[in-house]
Amino acid sequence: MGGKEVDCCVPSGWFSVYVYFDKTKINLHTVNTYISSIHSNIKLNATYEEQNSIDFLDLTISCQHKKLEIDIYRKPTTTDTTINFLSNHPIEQKMAAYRYHITRMHLLPLDPDKKHKEWMTIQTIAKNNNIPQQLLQKLNRQIQQKTDQNSEKKDNKIWTTFTYHSPKIRTITNMFKNTNIGIAFRTTTMLHQCIRPKKQTPITDHERSGVYKITCNTCRKAYVGQTSHNQEARYQEQTRYIKNNDPCSAYALRILNNRHEYGNINDTMTLLKLIYCFHLNRCTYRHCTTTMN
Repeated sequence: MGGKEVDCCVPSGWFSVYVYFDKTKINLHTVNTYISSIHSNIKLNATYEEQNSIDFLDLTISCQHKKLEIDIYRKPTTTDTTINFLSNHPIEQKMAAYRYHITRMHLLPLDPDKKHKEWMTIQTIAKNNNIPQQLLQKLNRQIQQKTDQNSEKKDNKIWTTFTYHSPKIRTITNMFKNTNIGIAFRTTTMLHQCIRPKKQTPITDHERSGVYKITCNTCRKAYVGQTSHNQEARYQEQTRYIKNNDPCSAYALRILNNRHEYGNINDTMTLLKLIYCFHLNRCTYRHCTTTMN
């Protein structure tokens, strides 16, 4: 318990620390005083053992016959909800929680009774989420076999991620089955995608419809018209008439007859009045009186 004081920066947050000591050699008050004096920002919120047992993280630690024994601990507020087997998720994600629970059950040094109790709990959770028992039993055998082998082979796999839109994605991922490439899936219904605000790109005048003015680049005379399309589409129509030598508009007729030049859309076209157009069965297209002055 001894040591010297040092200046240190303690980050904010909650930290769980398990302290085990011999009551015959040191009392509880001394332990509390020492921990509280380590740093001014450290505040001890201690939980003490009851009936030689204490809950720490996801374990219940008990002292039996001068030996420490552990068991799986679940909070009273814990629910048995996992990804339902009937949902549209890849099977890897549906079984991820059970893979974790079963692996923990085999890796922790539980006695046979506690291990059997944990296995029954896992089966109940699986049943409540429509997980087939055959699939759960198969996963348990695979993990138990892998644990028993205690393989120390280094995993040299290269992992990549695919978006799981439907089971058809398997036709692609199965191509990497016998390679050193591991496949992980992500869904299209992640929370951050649902709550993330959509980016709104500002609309320019050239993407709007209404009354516009298009200017001759040589004589600077203007053509005023109205369109239900956006300005960019109307500008492309005008330039197409000129390139095809087709005087379908007053602006194209003046450019072609006088051999004048037309400029780009930013230099020659201006939105004079914004008009909102509604398209019903087919697109409507109309012009106001055309003048070249």
